[in-house]
Amino acid sequence: MPYELFIGLRYLRAKRSEAFVSLLTLFSGIGIAIGVMTLDIVLGVMTGFEEDLRDRIVGFNPHVLVMHQFGSIEEPEKLVAELHAIDGVTSAAAYVYGNLMLSNRDRVAGVFVRGVEAGLDRDLGRHVVAGDFAQLGRSYAVPLSDGRGVVARLPGIFLGKRLADELRVEVGEAVSAAIPVAPGAGSGVPRMRRLAVAGLFDSGMPEYDKAVAYLSLAEAQKLFGMSEGVSSIEVKVDDLEAAPTIAENIRESIGFPYRVRDWMQSNENLFAALRLQKTVYFIVLLLIVLVAAFTILATLIMVVTEKRKDVAILRSMGATAKSIRRIFIAKGLVIGVAGTAVGTVLGYLGCYALRHYHFIDLPEDVFYVATVPVRIYGRYFVLVAGSAFTISLLATLYPAHQAARLAPVDVLRYE
Repeated sequence: MPYELFIGLRYLRAKRSEAFVSLLTLFSGIGIAIGVMTLDIVLGVMTGFEEDLRDRIVGFNPHVLVMHQFGSIEEPEKLVAELHAIDGVTSAAAYVYGNLMLSNRDRVAGVFVRGVEAGLDRDLGRHVVAGDFAQLGRSYAVPLSDGRGVVARLPGIFLGKRLADELRVEVGEAVSAAIPVAPGAGSGVPRMRRLAVAGLFDSGMPEYDKAVAYLSLAEAQKLFGMSEGVSSIEVKVDDLEAAPTIAENIRESIGFPYRVRDWMQSNENLFAALRLQKTVYFIVLLLIVLVAAFTILATLIMVVTEKRKDVAILRSMGATAKSIRRIFIAKGLVIGVAGTAVGTVLGYLGCYALRHYHFIDLPEDVFYVATVPVRIYGRYFVLVAGSAFTISLLATLYPAHQAARLAPVDVLRYE
């Protein structure tokens, strides 16, 4: 062991007359540990919220969206086959989009309708809580409310659970749909159509469940007068992070007049805001470590004052200024490293407990999750530990420099 480190460790064990300095040393280590632990847990929770939101958004939306520049896509089968041949594409399906006004008795709600071939949207199929999504394309027998027991065969529609609650409608009942008419088309009076509630889904995102409904592709084409055309082709890829590259390959392959957007472009503002929020939290909480580092600075300044005679004796015995500097840097770094290590362990244990035991419940009417989501990544622990170590090192430089500048002749002469 280098003698500089040995002396630095000895200085950690203060004499009885220097108990206050020892107490400051303890508080410095505790401050570093609390700061590191808090940063690790907050970054884990923020990353968990970000990735959980990303998975939910991407789960119900395309990884890559292909649309026509000037209207609908008239030959979707040909384009779907071309997209399937591109590396990284796992699936491609045609969709029709439109708006409907749904009503049931005195309840009315505007919805965004997605028309898809029955069973192709596997992500929605995993969130169906009532009905069989694979049977979306068939007609459903619904009794009419005229009191005569007449049964009508109606096309099915899948509603979000919260939308169904808002309309007070259940599976097997009928809803009225008003289809907006384009300006200048006929009288401008919306067309009406009855639809059967074929099933319900629960995405876990209340706003999505209240605003989106699903029809079969053929029924959506009929409702919105698109004949054989579709609004877009939605593409799923095997690697979310590679979506921009795959989108560029698609753009080069199909060319004009198609427009291609990946999920990162479609949600750029949202995820940029989340990243900014996480960065701000990191900077703000790093101030806890900074405050603890100032405590290290104050502690070392007091130690330098207390150990002036020791420094003078060491210098007179042949210790260089560089060695004196290393003694006090070693003392400060031992405090910083010990606090960082304890904080990292506590931060990991805190993240592990939050992730596996779910002892914090969140109100579902405020958040889209029932408990705190946590993601544990080693790179964030390394980032926090490295930041804490760097701040601790910087806090030692000034006191160490001051100790190295002490003139042993002056100290021994007057003290």
